[in-house]
Amino acid sequence: MNLEQIFSDHLAEQHDLFAKHVNAQLVRVLRTIGFDKQYVRAQGAYLYDQHGAQYLDCLAGYGVFNMGRNHPTIKAALHDALDRDLPNMVQMDAPLLAGVLAKRLLEKIAVPNIDTVFLTNSGTEAVEAALKFVRCASGRARVLYCTQAFHGLSHGSLSCNGAAEFRTGFEPLLPGCEAVRFGDLAALEAALRDGDVAAWIVEPIQGKGVHCAPPEYFNEAIRLCHRYGALVIADEVQTGLGRTGKWFAFQYWNEVPDLVCVAKALSGGFIPVGAACCPRRVYDRVFSSMDRCVVHSNTFGRNTLAMVAGLAALEVIEDEGLIANAARRGEQILNGLREMATRYEMVKEVRGQGLMIGIEFGKPKSLKLRTGWELVQRLNKGLFGQLIVVPLLSKHRILAQVAGHNTIIKLLPPLVLSDADVDWILTAFDDVIAACHQFPGAAWEVGKELAKKAINQSLP
Repeated sequence: MNLEQIFSDHLAEQHDLFAKHVNAQLVRVLRTIGFDKQYVRAQGAYLYDQHGAQYLDCLAGYGVFNMGRNHPTIKAALHDALDRDLPNMVQMDAPLLAGVLAKRLLEKIAVPNIDTVFLTNSGTEAVEAALKFVRCASGRARVLYCTQAFHGLSHGSLSCNGAAEFRTGFEPLLPGCEAVRFGDLAALEAALRDGDVAAWIVEPIQGKGVHCAPPEYFNEAIRLCHRYGALVIADEVQTGLGRTGKWFAFQYWNEVPDLVCVAKALSGGFIPVGAACCPRRVYDRVFSSMDRCVVHSNTFGRNTLAMVAGLAALEVIEDEGLIANAARRGEQILNGLREMATRYEMVKEVRGQGLMIGIEFGKPKSLKLRTGWELVQRLNKGLFGQLIVVPLLSKHRILAQVAGHNTIIKLLPPLVLSDADVDWILTAFDDVIAACHQFPGAAWEVGKELAKKAINQSLP
């Protein structure tokens, strides 16, 4: 296989090939909002297109690239593993690297009762494992999750997903899964009161809209769960591994969860890998005898390259001080955006922790701006967010995302950001938000053009 030849022969038809053979609707979306770029190289916090233009990646593969893209230390470790011709996926063995990765991951979680790891291929698989484990260990069927939650899109994790747009069309889902309002302790206790709940699964910060709750909420929620005999699953798939300024976001709490799900950044973006970390007492209820030693298993979960990438990723995060950098850069960005909120009336709230940041926009008070806002809402309720992310990319070369179909912009950059990168982000946001506060103006014309493109793209 000649990669150079593939790029030479097919780069011009990149999006047509993807539309024809993979996902045509995604390509329509990309073309509508001008995100149909052709990235050909990536390094650290940056993407590069076929013309050599540099883009700041504030999406990081949905949080996969905490240590930046194509990190040389992880690459070198993978090369070393390949050169050694190691035995891989023997299956009837206990691979050394899996044991070492599990040990080192548990050291970072640092909860004495969480001492066992089930290795998976992804975050949704880690959640699936946790859901199975808590039901088996407790003998109870009910699982509680939060409104607006996102835990993955496979069938079990989707059943604990609070976003209706992902659930629609796939019902009936797993029975016994019930939503409680995020941040509402009374609702949680009411759901727990019958004493038949296996577990409550929760994101320390909700990924879909960067919704946060104070540590006091989580502390009391954990105490409530334990009072009624329910386990607590912390879904750290996106918040974990330094993202929020600690190894794991639950480390901001006083109380600790019973299980922790980890994935995304665990391999540095090279090889899919995840983990469901739990107490031995839970694990032993699942794998309760020799004939049940593989009662829950997967083919690729302990593969050599994933284990090597995981070990190298943990090393990079620690050796390069990325957790402290996430805390420092996150504070700089949050402070800068909050200062803008005092100047721009449509900035409703800036929230987050570390380098997991959400900027929510809301209906303005002034008559002229309210006219523009209502016009955009009539065209498409999710359109305003595009008025922000489209010029961020086209004018300022910053890749960001609208968090769901709403008015929240989410930043999830690599943890390797520099002072210059922070200035780049804040300068770009100031410019784009200022443009949205001039009605009529170019920013609002972008909205009209996007609406027209969306109509044209939807035509057969």
